[in-house]
Amino acid sequence: MPNIVTAVHRLARNLAPMLAAYVLAASMAAHAVDIGPEIVAAAKKEGRLTFYTPLVADQVVRPLTSAFHAKYGITAEFQRMDSSAVIVKVLNEYRAGRAVADAFTTSLGITTLMSAGAMRPFHVAGADVLPAGYKDPKDFWVADRVYVLEPAVNTKLVPAADRPKTYDDLLDPKWAGRIVWRPSNLTGSSGFIADVLMGMGEEKGMDYLRKLSRQKVITLAETDRAVLDQVIAGEYPMALAMTNHNVEISRKDGAPVAWIPLSPAVIFSEQVGLTKLGTHPNAALLFADFMLSREGQTVFRKAGYIPARPDVPPLDPKLLPAEGGFKANIATPDYVEKNYKRWEDIYRQLFR
Repeated sequence: MPNIVTAVHRLARNLAPMLAAYVLAASMAAHAVDIGPEIVAAAKKEGRLTFYTPLVADQVVRPLTSAFHAKYGITAEFQRMDSSAVIVKVLNEYRAGRAVADAFTTSLGITTLMSAGAMRPFHVAGADVLPAGYKDPKDFWVADRVYVLEPAVNTKLVPAADRPKTYDDLLDPKWAGRIVWRPSNLTGSSGFIADVLMGMGEEKGMDYLRKLSRQKVITLAETDRAVLDQVIAGEYPMALAMTNHNVEISRKDGAPVAWIPLSPAVIFSEQVGLTKLGTHPNAALLFADFMLSREGQTVFRKAGYIPARPDVPPLDPKLLPAEGGFKANIATPDYVEKNYKRWEDIYRQLFR
């Protein structure tokens, strides 16, 4: 009996490295991506895909789909809507058992689709170069772009010497009744509240927000673009929680506007996902791979967005913390999902 036990132990020791190698290989196979000829051929046979997105059509969607078609001959049809509408449509299609969308992008609510089982996991090569906060560890989503929230000022109304340099500067009485933001949105009050609580912590952050509420921040129930346009027009001197790349696009076009690098800022992402019931799965996978490739990310860059890939910097590298000289916290979709209702509650309690 001792000899048998010894033999078993010896066999186990000999097999252990082989078993470990097998488990590692299986794990790598499960997460590896090989957009090879067979997937490309299958995608071309499908010939098309449909995706839903809040991205601006002329600014980036049409250039992106045109570049994809030029490379693969596959038509990417799209429907533009805000993120909440994307989530509702994808969810309703899944529940009905008939999906129109094969892929989608959204800045809000993707974890709802994950929980409902409406998405399928995927892995594309471009995800491998992304920071951890820009991709789902279970491969259900990957960031196609990111956006940084900062204040924006009208440069004619607010000279450089008078611009806030810290969050405390926003509490100066001279700003009372002169600051605007968009209500209940990540590019607005919810995003700013998230920024403060992430950067300052719960106790200090809530104390700061109570003080800010005395400044009588003006709520504009408009799109973030419309809010920025009113600052540019001189209706208001400053807006909070503006996407700094949009401010920069306007500045380069000659508008009297600039963004202020307050630290820390908050970075949100837009995510791309694939629907579970999409009828063009290979074309959708190929499109997601293209979006995250250097070629696809360069389309985002040329459109003035901040690409998710760190090896494809934005047109103005100062939009990001490393070159811009400010700190920032990354708000992942899971973090947003867990805290978004509370941010809205704080807005209603303190600023309505």
